Amino acid sequence: MNKIRKGFTLIEMVIVLFIISLLLLIMIPNLTKQRDNANEKSNEALQTTIINQAELYSENHSDDDVTIDNLKKDNYISEKQVKRLSNLNLQKDKDTGEWTLVKEASH
Repeated sequence: MNKIRKGFTLIEMVIVLFIISLLLLIMIPNLTKQRDNANEKSNEALQTTIINQAELYSENHSDDDVTIDNLKKDNYISEKQVKRLSNLNLQKDKDTGEWTLVKEASH
């Protein structure tokens, strides 16, 4: 009797796994780069939003009152935005009058 074998040989399986591995090696660094790029854009957008809200707040209050806590307390920014701003404070440039976010000094 002559049986016909069906299925994959070991060599065919190794070749398929090798091709899949090569594709993963190409894709994973690109996906990581895209994620980092998206996070950077998101952080830039958040900073712009916070600075715009600080300017709006300062029109209705004293410049000395503009803090992350006061922006949150008066609902200019959300709790989620505050969490993303950990270790950052608002600071107004005395020469230009522009608001910026700066890292807190570590103790």
